[in-house]
Amino acid sequence: MRLLEVLGEGHRLLKPALWRMGTVMRAPQLFTCLSGCRSSLLTRSKNSTNVPPKLDVALCLAPFLSHLLTAIAQLLHIQIALMMRHLPGTSSKRTLREAVTSVSRTSNRRSLDEEKLKLLNKVLMETLGALGAQCRWAACNIYSTLNEVAAALAENGFPVFAWKGESEDDFWWCIDRCVNVEGWQPNMILDDGGDLTHWIYKKYPNMFKKIKGIVEESVTGVHRLYQLSKAGKLCVPAMNVNDSVTKQKFDNLYCCRESILDGLKRTTDMMFGGKQVVVCGYGEVGKGCCAALKAMGSIVYVTEIDPICALQACMDGFRLVKLNEVIRQVDIVITCTGNKNVVTRELLDRMKNSCIVCNMGHSNTEIDVASLRTPELTWERVRSQVDHVIWPDGKRIVLLAEGRLLNLSCSTVPTFVLSITATTQALALIELYNAPEGRYKQDVYLLPKKMDEYVASLHLPTFDAHLTELTDEQAKYLGLNKNGPFKPNYYRCLGLPIK
Repeated sequence: MRLLEVLGEGHRLLKPALWRMGTVMRAPQLFTCLSGCRSSLLTRSKNSTNVPPKLDVALCLAPFLSHLLTAIAQLLHIQIALMMRHLPGTSSKRTLREAVTSVSRTSNRRSLDEEKLKLLNKVLMETLGALGAQCRWAACNIYSTLNEVAAALAENGFPVFAWKGESEDDFWWCIDRCVNVEGWQPNMILDDGGDLTHWIYKKYPNMFKKIKGIVEESVTGVHRLYQLSKAGKLCVPAMNVNDSVTKQKFDNLYCCRESILDGLKRTTDMMFGGKQVVVCGYGEVGKGCCAALKAMGSIVYVTEIDPICALQACMDGFRLVKLNEVIRQVDIVITCTGNKNVVTRELLDRMKNSCIVCNMGHSNTEIDVASLRTPELTWERVRSQVDHVIWPDGKRIVLLAEGRLLNLSCSTVPTFVLSITATTQALALIELYNAPEGRYKQDVYLLPKKMDEYVASLHLPTFDAHLTELTDEQAKYLGLNKNGPFKPNYYRCLGLPIK
């Protein structure tokens, strides 16, 4: 038996053990990281005409994996120490942990989390754990997991079901293993995209009898929740974090303004000056992408369906077009809509040679990637997350991350911005869990503005910023409390890119 087959068989048997350790590695990951025991396995294979006993393989691999996870976790702690100064929401003197613990603890909260597994999310998990919650984690994107983070969380006792480069089947398998565990019942859901919520509704609807609420941070996940609410099928309260000011303004706008350039540089090594780029959608994500590319000297076009956002794009100096008007001339196509079939096969056929196509919106729905998997087209893997799709006449397009989120799959995400989002999510979970009965019905709610402002205030000391305080006379004149909230709950600031 070849080594890879041995490792594959050992991996199948090791799954239960790895679940208990908290993370899972499949045969390719095992093959690349098992250098420490490779020689012994090869020796076993050569000296025996029979397949090594299944149990023997599992026992051979298990100790090494245990040491490997510990070693990776130790290395990660050094990275986290460097990162913590950019996480004021969870690591400053006025930490969320300290502030919330002084008020209440969530000692009985059991949280299911489905998000991108980056360094910041490890800190979020540990913060929720410090507040008394029991957490289980699965990834929201098949490429967004950092394996070292999964290993470090597992080493610290958190059950994690995620690894970088999952297949579609792996993705749903991980969610199911995260949810379906004997003797464990979640009472809160933290979701990013709505897949975890969807899976529980589909497979385990009885779980909602004990679930107190859902916190959702993505536009697509929120859209799904509103659909459930409209149909009368939403059976627990849900908190719409995506439309909170701290999420819209900082995560969607400022984060994407930086990560779009990082993702494109890492995958293509391209120069932006003079390139023609079309950005589909001028919401907060689109605004951030357009501002970054314009600053780098790119010629930027915008497509929009909303006349208000379209007018903003025009006022910010971008030319508003229909996608089919510029598709033959642009060098880069970026989708930022949260919709489906924004870039269709017809448009892909009309793109010029070497056009780069990527998605900053949601999941893999915006670009019709399925239409490219046909016999007449050839796929060529150039590097990790970069594919050339080649037409019969030799034309090729450069598809990044197979149409999935570029910044989650191919770049790092600024930790400071994620600290804002993670703090908002933690407060939303605590608010729903501790809310008295009757405060929230089976509907979708926005985060109270007071909490938005509190999250922002936790991050101001990073800049040595000093807030001006209202006098009693000024507060009375404006009809406000001196300590806020300073905006009504319906307020949602418009993200205007900085020129």
